[in-house]
Amino acid sequence: MSTTNKSAAPHVGGRRSGSQATVTAQHTTSQESAAQTLARSLGKRQTVALGLVCLSAAAVLSAVLLWANQRRHDARQAVGSLTLDDIPFDGQRAYEYLKQLCAIGPRPSGSPGMAAQQKFLEEHFRRLGFTVEYQRFRVHHPLDGSEVAMANMIFRWHPERKQRILLCAHYDTLPFPLLDKDNPKGRFVGANDNASGVAVLMELARTIPQLTSRYGFDLVMLDGEEFVFHPDGRYFIGSEYFARQYAKQKEYQYRWGILLDMVGDKDLQLYQEGNSLRWKETRPLVEEIWSVAARLGVKEFIPQKKYDINDDHVMLYNLGGIPCINIIDFDYPPWHTQADTPEQCSPLSLAKVGWVVQRWLQSLP
Repeated sequence: MSTTNKSAAPHVGGRRSGSQATVTAQHTTSQESAAQTLARSLGKRQTVALGLVCLSAAAVLSAVLLWANQRRHDARQAVGSLTLDDIPFDGQRAYEYLKQLCAIGPRPSGSPGMAAQQKFLEEHFRRLGFTVEYQRFRVHHPLDGSEVAMANMIFRWHPERKQRILLCAHYDTLPFPLLDKDNPKGRFVGANDNASGVAVLMELARTIPQLTSRYGFDLVMLDGEEFVFHPDGRYFIGSEYFARQYAKQKEYQYRWGILLDMVGDKDLQLYQEGNSLRWKETRPLVEEIWSVAARLGVKEFIPQKKYDINDDHVMLYNLGGIPCINIIDFDYPPWHTQADTPEQCSPLSLAKVGWVVQRWLQSLP
């Protein structure tokens, strides 16, 4: 930045005679009087003009502030206007599923809690008429090298159809709350991460038999998403196995895929995930889902990118060629802590996510 210095003008002239001084003084006084009159005249005009400018600026500022306040009010009204009674997706029942899953306790891969959860899910989906498949595989435990049995669960509707839609969520919980400051070896029930995604799929399954689409539907629970005991562990084991197996077969093809992860937060904020938005095969689906949400008035679907998230959908896309997007709320303070409990989740959040996905499914040809 440059600074301009204003120099003082030098005094010019010597001593003057008395008469010259008088004439000069009178002339100076006359000039000063005229200048003062002109200054007063201009001053009045400038004051009036300045006053008008200030009034105009104040009016414009008031209008802007009024408009901004109205926009904030409208936004609050839009976000707060939807209730469970307004939404034709049973968020309360989905929330009950979430609580039932958490009541089982921790559900890490290969654990008694996982086995109890599998039994619970199998009974639920069989009762609704889905075929049930277990995609079983084994991995070595990252700590002691022992074998750990894992299984992706696949629930199929119209299994004979070659063109299919994939809806998926991981259903294992982290073995321990690794980011808990008080007790990183404590109890972790994974309410939002990811009983929420499983619960939405369980409720969606009730509506799928009413769809008139030409597609078949696979609802898949992915194991081993976070069978890790330190932050640098191996994630996404189940989706890796599922993607590799899918790539080998030629019997059917997934047209689209949606991964639901951490979708139950009370303070729901669903930004567009970066990978899903960047891949040319999945960007149209991201835009369509968020457009559906906008039409329904579900403002929690925010049409902006915020995070690039490495999740199961990356394995499905990279290894299986499945055009799968991720719907996820990654702004969740209790993430990977003991505080990730049902109390942090909301039936209304589950209802909004389920409704948007349900309406998209209903739009399929």
